[in-house]
Amino acid sequence: MSSPTERILVTGALGQIGTELTLKLVELYGKENVFASGLDKWKEGITEAGHYERLDVSNFDAMTNFIKEHNITTVYHLASLLSGTSEKQPLFAWKLNLEPLLHLCELAKQGVISKIFWPSSIAVFGKGLPKENVGQEVVLNPSTVYGISKMAGEKWCEYYFDKYGVDVRSIRYPGLISWKAPAGGGTTDYAVEIFYEAVENGNYTSFIKEDTKMPMLYMDDAINATIKLMTAPKEDVKVRTSYNLGGMSFNPKELAEEITKIIPDFTIKYEPDFRQAIADSWPASIDDSVAKQDWGLSYDFDIKKMSEDMIKNLKVKLAK
Repeated sequence: MSSPTERILVTGALGQIGTELTLKLVELYGKENVFASGLDKWKEGITEAGHYERLDVSNFDAMTNFIKEHNITTVYHLASLLSGTSEKQPLFAWKLNLEPLLHLCELAKQGVISKIFWPSSIAVFGKGLPKENVGQEVVLNPSTVYGISKMAGEKWCEYYFDKYGVDVRSIRYPGLISWKAPAGGGTTDYAVEIFYEAVENGNYTSFIKEDTKMPMLYMDDAINATIKLMTAPKEDVKVRTSYNLGGMSFNPKELAEEITKIIPDFTIKYEPDFRQAIADSWPASIDDSVAKQDWGLSYDFDIKKMSEDMIKNLKVKLAK
């Protein structure tokens, strides 16, 4: 476990991953050592962190000043534009998804911070790859702005480690599923929306075809994997681009069948939109054996356990 004196900044702390990661970091390091930033104005209960700052990650002077003022040692840099949204604003997405990462790498190179977490994605894969069991060391061929920016980011992470010893660590997240925070414009978001609609309305219209399989991960497992990677000894982190994370793989039809076991009257129909083409360019399943070998990646949830947990918690949440 890392030193309890770590002082942590989470950017994009109000997003799907950030909300829950911040909560876990507070449990581990104490409220006073966890700082959150986002674009929303501060309000009561906005985050579990001890301090919230309204901060634009592309304002490098403000970022640097904040990091220095609060003696931040570790940054979990989550702020980005996701796949579906990036396709609508490609140049802005490129700028936002890359430039703040490079700024943080420069700060680490200068010794201002000691460690960075930066999320990559299965969007780095693409055409020409096998659909099943895509390995750690494959040629990346992304076809979306989001995937291109993540691929470039991975190579920058590796460059800064190889050239300057910057301790930047990364995971290629598959689709993430959570009941705590709403989805944020990603291609795999049907797997979050479907649960909300099932509980509230008993039906759902999927923007992904029924037989399109994609890798998914329940948020609890994603958070645990992130913490496990970040607290692993430096010498155990052998991949400095980004580690594959496989989780579980299923299609909308299989997920709907699982939901129907709990909500028997649930119905689904399919109306694919522009995100279908993105999904078609991604793998159906991922080989994450390297992460398991290097730093002990493991999972607690499968599709059945996840569906039960999602519906149980959403019934309580939506009733409020």
